[in-house]
Amino acid sequence: MSARDTVVTGMGFCLPGTDGPVLTAADLWEVASHGRSCLKHHGVYYGSVDLPAAVFDKRLPDLPGIFSRHYTNAHRFGLTSLVEASADAGLDIRAGHLAEAAVLAGRGGIDANVPSYLAVAQADAGTTLPHEAMELFVRGQQALTPSDVALVQGAYTRTTGPCFTVSCGCASSAVQIGNARRMIADGAVDLAVVTGVDVFGLEVIQNVQRLLYGAQHSYDAIRVDGMPELLPSFDRIMRPYDRRADCVNHGEGSATLILESREHADRRGAHVYGQVLAHAMTRDGLSNPLASDQSGASLVAAIRACLGERWSIEQVPYIHGGSDGDVVVTAFESNAVGQLYGSAAADLLMTSQEACFGHNGAPAGAVGVALTLLMLERGEVCPTANCEEPDERLTFDPVPGVQTRRLDFDYAVSCNYQIGGVKNAILLGSPNAT
Repeated sequence: MSARDTVVTGMGFCLPGTDGPVLTAADLWEVASHGRSCLKHHGVYYGSVDLPAAVFDKRLPDLPGIFSRHYTNAHRFGLTSLVEASADAGLDIRAGHLAEAAVLAGRGGIDANVPSYLAVAQADAGTTLPHEAMELFVRGQQALTPSDVALVQGAYTRTTGPCFTVSCGCASSAVQIGNARRMIADGAVDLAVVTGVDVFGLEVIQNVQRLLYGAQHSYDAIRVDGMPELLPSFDRIMRPYDRRADCVNHGEGSATLILESREHADRRGAHVYGQVLAHAMTRDGLSNPLASDQSGASLVAAIRACLGERWSIEQVPYIHGGSDGDVVVTAFESNAVGQLYGSAAADLLMTSQEACFGHNGAPAGAVGVALTLLMLERGEVCPTANCEEPDERLTFDPVPGVQTRRLDFDYAVSCNYQIGGVKNAILLGSPNAT
């Protein structure tokens, strides 16, 4: 144990739900522990966040209108999860409890930025009235870059600490959790707020689906043995680790975690969900920016680097997978588990809850860490949502169905990936794991 151990003391969300958004740890557990899918069908399956203005205004009642009326959904989701996580951790933003915190954001997509960009780019300076020009200026300054959410979170918390954004696709918030752990371990900060938030435009995904329908005829004409029968599709439900898995469903939303040094958390009597013990990231080293090495070699390297010489793979009976229903992801995860665990791989529990909320990009890392810590705390592993008939090629147990599996464990690994071969691994521990 060390005063510089990194512990998680708060978690908050703004994710798709069945009756309003998922906001709290209890909301998250209620969905994930039952393998419930909150995806909605809009011609394509999509994880939509329904955040009424009244819900947002109740949590953030004192925002100046000149800024708040130009917030995108990325701003609104990110601020909502920040407020929820702070309340969960017992931190009062208005009292200045985050005034020296590191505020770190992860962003992968730019869909929320495009309308603001186009509004500024297409404005006619000759006909735009002065007050309209001022509004466009504020809108543009807040929303044109991927640092949009960190910008408004930093202002809302009035932090004087580090505040920056990392864009590493679906591994973005996981990378920021690693950064926060290092900053705390080094003594640079005692408190860090990590948020992953993304918005994927539903109308864009719907149009991609229409384009794929058109492309299928050409694909059929050139398809040879070994190529799948169908192009990727969004009109079917995602099924990670299931033998019928053949598609990915996207979603939107935000997840925020509060990380602290153990000393800081103990001093204020905070509840500790668990520890962030180590972090590592590798890349496949391929020249194709859209490819992934299916051998699993780089994921093996990431997990081994994360464990280092202090921990062994035998101490990790559960891995939170990053599978989004893509068979390529399932292939390299399964191969990696086989290499890591050998003959003991069949006993490993490895699950994914991406089908609960949709593949939402940057929030995935923070959601995975939050879920894994809740599983450690409760001694239960959540099932893989929408997995009913496990793929026979899996080397691990994906916990199919809609019920949790009992497991008494103190260590777990959470994995996330980015297109282009990024493999990110985070070692998590129970509050008193050494």
